[in-house]
Amino acid sequence: MILTVKFIGAFRHISGKKQLTLQFKKGASIQDVVNQLSQQIPELRGTFCDADLNEPKSNSLILVNSKEISILKGYETKLNDGDEVVFVPVVHGG
Repeated sequence: MILTVKFIGAFRHISGKKQLTLQFKKGASIQDVVNQLSQQIPELRGTFCDADLNEPKSNSLILVNSKEISILKGYETKLNDGDEVVFVPVVHGG
């Protein structure tokens, strides 16, 4: 299946890309997308995953077809051919 992955804000700067088209086996999840992106673009790994715990970080919003994954099944959200996955950084300030 083919997915469109888009990067917003700082993720676009870090990745050097606005959009990617990726191919996955049927039944792939958001976790599979994050894993592949972390391998394909190593600069993103630290933004997606806590290196010490090897667990996903919550410093980004991940949208699948305009729905935030927290209202779906989180990182276990299954994807379908033609889905659009968008990574939006969460900016904190003080």
